[in-house]
Amino acid sequence: MNLHEIKSAVEAGKSVHWSHDGYSVIKDKLDRFLIVCHRNDAAWGLTWTDGVTMNESESNFYIKGE
Repeated sequence: MNLHEIKSAVEAGKSVHWSHDGYSVIKDKLDRFLIVCHRNDAAWGLTWTDGVTMNESESNFYIKGE
């Protein structure tokens, strides 16, 4: 999934994950897109501060159930 697809899916309420179901992509109350690890609640930005360069490989993101 590319950056636009990920953001659109999250905003549409779909369950977007990175690598496996233990990592979810969320949009927080400050409108930041984050990757969250459910095991330890660690979180990091979906992109670098430029808002364009993704922190993780596009090929590892998926919508659960699709």
